[in-house]
Amino acid sequence: MSMVLPGVVGFKLSGKLLDGVTATDLVLTVTQILRKHGVVGKFVEFYGAGVGEISLADRATIANMSPEYGATMGFFPVDKVTLQYLKLTGRSDETVSMIEAYLRANNMFVDYSEPQQERVYSSYLHLDLGDVVPCVSGPKRPHDRVPLKDMKDDWHSCLDSKVGFKGFAVPKETQEKVVKFLFKGEEPAELKHGSVVIAAITSCTNTSNPSVMLGAGLVAKKACELGLKVKPWVKTSLAPGSGVATKYLQESGLQKYLNEQGFNIVGYGCTTCIGNSGDLEKTVGDAITENDIVAAAVLSGNRNFEGRVHPLTRANYLASPPLVVAYAIAGTVNIDFDKEPIGVSKDGKDVYFRDIWPSNEEVAEVVQNNVLPEMFKSTYKAITTGNPVWNELAVAAEKLYSWDPTSTYIHEPPYFEGMTMDPPGPHGVKDAYCLLNFGNSITTDHISPAGSINRDSPAAKYLMERGVDSRQFNSYGSRRGNDEIMARGTFANIRILNKLLNGEVGPKTIHIPSGEKLTVFDAAMKYKSAGQDTIILAGDEYGSGSSRDWAAKGPMLLGVKAVIAKSFERIHRSNLVGMGIVPLCFKSGEDADTLGLTGHERYTIDLPSSVSDLRPGQDITVKTDTGKQFTCTVRFDTEVELAYFNHGGILQYVIRQLAAKQ
Repeated sequence: MSMVLPGVVGFKLSGKLLDGVTATDLVLTVTQILRKHGVVGKFVEFYGAGVGEISLADRATIANMSPEYGATMGFFPVDKVTLQYLKLTGRSDETVSMIEAYLRANNMFVDYSEPQQERVYSSYLHLDLGDVVPCVSGPKRPHDRVPLKDMKDDWHSCLDSKVGFKGFAVPKETQEKVVKFLFKGEEPAELKHGSVVIAAITSCTNTSNPSVMLGAGLVAKKACELGLKVKPWVKTSLAPGSGVATKYLQESGLQKYLNEQGFNIVGYGCTTCIGNSGDLEKTVGDAITENDIVAAAVLSGNRNFEGRVHPLTRANYLASPPLVVAYAIAGTVNIDFDKEPIGVSKDGKDVYFRDIWPSNEEVAEVVQNNVLPEMFKSTYKAITTGNPVWNELAVAAEKLYSWDPTSTYIHEPPYFEGMTMDPPGPHGVKDAYCLLNFGNSITTDHISPAGSINRDSPAAKYLMERGVDSRQFNSYGSRRGNDEIMARGTFANIRILNKLLNGEVGPKTIHIPSGEKLTVFDAAMKYKSAGQDTIILAGDEYGSGSSRDWAAKGPMLLGVKAVIAKSFERIHRSNLVGMGIVPLCFKSGEDADTLGLTGHERYTIDLPSSVSDLRPGQDITVKTDTGKQFTCTVRFDTEVELAYFNHGGILQYVIRQLAAKQ
């Protein structure tokens, strides 16, 4: 085994959460702290007496955010809370006892009621749970946390600030404009900057956490009893992370109140958090686009990167499920929940946030009475039997998959075309053009195809040429088995900022030889057809966010041979190597700007012709046709990664290894 041993960050938790603070508030706080500390490529171990004060579901919610805070993993040692969860979810007493005995025998079990041994970590962090306050994160990144009490001021700051992670550059004179329209052509409606048009209880972990799910139900119940109602032009949805969540929402009687507020169950799995919310009602969409409204989405997902949630919501805030309901009722993110009413009751009185927010005791009681072991047992038992629709699918008897050349969903990819049993060896880059020149924090959401397929995109053109109506485009996620569509959707994010376009936002670039402004896909194909290599320039945290294979496969299909960045997110860097793309890092203190690189140069990267002459972390020289040259570190971090690169990628490496054993 060849691997880089990770540093382990010790994150000590003490105290306990205050009343009214949710697991999501804790998660967003932890994410901000860890992203600021810098944990890319590291493990994070949570320890301390405070860990014993949070539920297993809360711990899972924190651990599941590891891609957002950049760590390889977030880890909670096993303790009594873990064992209680195993029992709750249907494991036998015998099994649980065996697990406890094994872990204790190996000094891997933690009992927070006993004196704790001091552990040695690579670095240390501490959070008093009593310091966590209700919050959201946004409007464009998961680690840009905003305490609820500061939300209104922060929103106005975002309107004022130049376009960026915390800015929309809305002129002062238009910030208060009101757009009146007829919803569905019938009902009087209005939108302003900050109006909520999407409110979604979504994401696998948040929506498998009983405390926040039932908390959302209690908020909906209190709102219904006071006569509050979500406006019909707010697109609401509820996608539980488990069938168990549906059962305890129904058992508690709270699902009916969520239904009354529009949070009906739409399905299970990835929904709004990956851009699968579907279109906004036409009159709403038209009001936004025709008046340049900065509309908002509030969702309980993990990720809110630009262009991910919906093309028409420029502001996207992560929040707990109960907060999602509250913001849906308020109808705007431009509100101070402490001072301003969120609505008017049926008897004409102002209703404030505090009037609908449940106490921790209320939430704990409904969890205790309605989250039952039998729910987990019956749900998990049904998984093994499948469902009638799935079970009735016809399966061919052949061992080899029979490709359908007419399918627009599944297409035979070109990864093995022209492949021989002999590895091609390392490849350098000769006189490559810069396909894209990026700044900091380009995420896998900017790179890989995600969400809906824009009707003006190369992917849409491909589908229409094959007789697919726009109503049947579906999402990139549903068509991820078709490399032709996914290649066309790579770098197709509508909010992507490419320096070659001099401030223009969108999925286009400059074809350097001709000076034409083209879609990224069309420019890449023009380079490929001329036999010209391409590279990408980038800043810090290139490839941050969730780990996506298509964020590496897409650039490879576009002909990208190397990416030169200030820093990479761990998984994306590894995935680039796996697809045969060379990851290089500028030297400390240097980047494209400090070196005076515009992206209009041609780049040559000479690598040894034999892999035996390469070593992990080796420095090489990058030369340009303008005479500038600079030193970079080649980010092959292990001998195994060098082997992948020697074979042209991990797929070719595996195939050759398997074939050699036959």
